[in-house]
Amino acid sequence: MARIKGGMNARKKHNRVLKLAKGYRGARSKQYRIAKQSVMRALTSAYAGRKQKKRQYRRLWIVRINAAARMHGLSYSRFMYGLKNAGIEMNRKILADMAVNDPASFAKLAEVVKEKIA
Repeated sequence: MARIKGGMNARKKHNRVLKLAKGYRGARSKQYRIAKQSVMRALTSAYAGRKQKKRQYRRLWIVRINAAARMHGLSYSRFMYGLKNAGIEMNRKILADMAVNDPASFAKLAEVVKEKIA
């Protein structure tokens, strides 16, 4: 039986990694061993980044809601507490969008909250 050499498979594996490393500087995009390390690190960071993006958006929404609530004489925590007491279930993404793009309806919400808190 003839011996089968692994050159073709190795070349495929190397090309797959080098394709992912396209655009990296210097040896990181040219040499397999260094490119493999860079790609592994990049993929790990990308995974972590997808988780961090969710946290950062939530923080942004809270900042926007807080700013809009303070314009109506409420803090963020009092505003959210009042919403819960009023039975209004809106997520922070929608509230933040409303605070930025529709201040009139946010003002109405703030009035409802003030009634429920007082």
